[in-house]
Amino acid sequence: MSVSTADATVVWDWVKAAAAAAEEGPGFDTVIIDVGDVLVITDHFVITSGPNTRAVRALTERIEEAVDICGGPKPICIEGLTDHEWVLMDYGDFVVHIFSSSAREYYSLDLLWKDCPTLAANPLPS
Repeated sequence: MSVSTADATVVWDWVKAAAAAAEEGPGFDTVIIDVGDVLVITDHFVITSGPNTRAVRALTERIEEAVDICGGPKPICIEGLTDHEWVLMDYGDFVVHIFSSSAREYYSLDLLWKDCPTLAANPLPS
């Protein structure tokens, strides 16, 4: 479990806000993976795909705004803004991975973390 001063329920709200923002468009195949039992540095991954680099850029902005609106933090760092093939948004308690379709297929993070509990973001769990 990651080190945080935020309550787990509040963090879960931020995770759901990120996933919902992705699913509202133009993201697809959004999943939430609970990695807290195997990683010390974070509790959840939100993984989503955009059909192209323009969509990945839009998703990055949309997710950051959605987390902010629900009272969440700004990302500690954002990587991948140069080419928008794989953008990683590190919020500490959770990490958002936004892939172009081809990059998601190539890197297969979903398969890498297949032993961890995975939730589809649509419909979002409570």
